[in-house]
Amino acid sequence: MARFVSFLFFGLLYVVFLFESVDSAPIAERALFSAVGGVQCNAARAKTVAGLTATQLAVGKLAKAASGDAATTSAVTTAQTGLKSAQAGIGQIALALVTGQDPPASGRQQVQDGLQSAQTALNSINSTDTSVTSAAQNALSSLNTTISAGSDVVSDCPS
Repeated sequence: MARFVSFLFFGLLYVVFLFESVDSAPIAERALFSAVGGVQCNAARAKTVAGLTATQLAVGKLAKAASGDAATTSAVTTAQTGLKSAQAGIGQIALALVTGQDPPASGRQQVQDGLQSAQTALNSINSTDTSVTSAAQNALSSLNTTISAGSDVVSDCPS
C-alpha cells in the first residue's frame, strides 16, 4: 500500500511539473492542465497524499507502542481502517484525474470520512504510558496536517 501511495504522490508531482510551463503548451495540454486543477490545487493534492503516508507510518509506530493495551490497540485499528478508506478515496480521485474525468464527489467524501474516523479514534486514546501518548500525539499531529492539506484541496481545486 505504501508503494501505491508513493506512486500516486510522485505521479501527482509529475503532473504538476509537467504542466508547469502551461503558456508554451499546446491548447489540448492547457485544457488538460485546467481540468487537473492548476499548480496550487496539485500542490495541495500532493501534500495530502504525502501527509496520509506520514500519518500511516505514525499510526504504525503507535500500534507498536500500544501493543499491550487493548483499548489503544482497538483505537489504532479504527484509525488504520479510516486511513485505508481515505487512501481508497484518493485512489478514486487519482484514477478520475488520470482518465480526464472530474474527481468524483464520492471520492472526496470517502477521504473526508476516513480522515475524520481516524481523528476520532486517535482523539479517544487515553493512556498513562508515555511512549503511547507520545506516539499518539505524533500520529494526531501528522493527521491534522493531512486534514489541513485536504481542506486546501477542497478550497483550491475546481471540483
